[in-house]
Amino acid sequence: MKYFSPLLPFIGGWILLMLSMSFMEVSMVNGIAQLLLFTFVVCIPTWCTGRMSYVDIGWPWGLTVIGVITWLYGEGDAVRVAVVSIAYIFAGSRMGLGAIKLLKMGHLDTELPRYEFQKKRWDKAGKSNTALAMQIEAILQGLANAAYLAFPAFIIASNPSESISIFELVGIILWLSAFAMESIADMQKLSFLKAMKHAEKKNTVCNVGLWKYSRHPNYFAEWMVWNALVIAAIPSWLALFESESLAIFILLGLGLLFVSKIMYTTLVTYTGAVPAEYYSVQKRPAYKVYQQTTNMFFPGPNKSQ
Repeated sequence: MKYFSPLLPFIGGWILLMLSMSFMEVSMVNGIAQLLLFTFVVCIPTWCTGRMSYVDIGWPWGLTVIGVITWLYGEGDAVRVAVVSIAYIFAGSRMGLGAIKLLKMGHLDTELPRYEFQKKRWDKAGKSNTALAMQIEAILQGLANAAYLAFPAFIIASNPSESISIFELVGIILWLSAFAMESIADMQKLSFLKAMKHAEKKNTVCNVGLWKYSRHPNYFAEWMVWNALVIAAIPSWLALFESESLAIFILLGLGLLFVSKIMYTTLVTYTGAVPAEYYSVQKRPAYKVYQQTTNMFFPGPNKSQ
């Protein structure tokens, strides 16, 4: 049971969508699509190679799938459906194309550090069947796409109102700002690494631009992208009060809030900042000083040593 228990909250989220009057059909289609995607892109390659890095291909393209399905099955206002669908398609395809590029360059021929770190966690938890644990992990990622990560898209796309709520305006502005921040952080780090390579300096710590105020500004920005979607979904969730039972309505609202928690946990402790820093400290001697002076996740002024 210790292998399968992490799946239960996500199975519950998918069942919740299936029980709703508004999302049963679209959730069934999305669930099947995610199953097929993860079976052939993640589960089978992981089983054959013993590496989980293929999750980095399947997960973002799964977001693209959510966007396409939302566009095809969304029954709400056409503009609202198009905007949220494009947001998912654009973000998912951007990360997905980046993952394919890494695959072609051979960077996925060895296990990514965050998944090596996950295997250390399994050993500590007494999960000795690594092959099974990897498959459960792959399925969990697919279930996340089938369940909670689809909540904002499906809920927003169900709203027939032609008027724009202040929550939606705030969500759009925040989404664009966060996406810009994530892109800028990625470009700043890439530019820094190129400069260090040109200067023949190895194992240096990127502490320029946004990286001066957060050790993981890209992860923080990604989290805010999802928070923006949650905020934008609030008026559409409220509109479901008339069409859903009270219990389903409340649970959908809680599920929407759970999206923020899922992404925070993922980006900070699960496959994000904590695993990255475990290896950064070993590889870069100056990283400990960086940890002492710079916030881990939330951007802020430098701390005195």
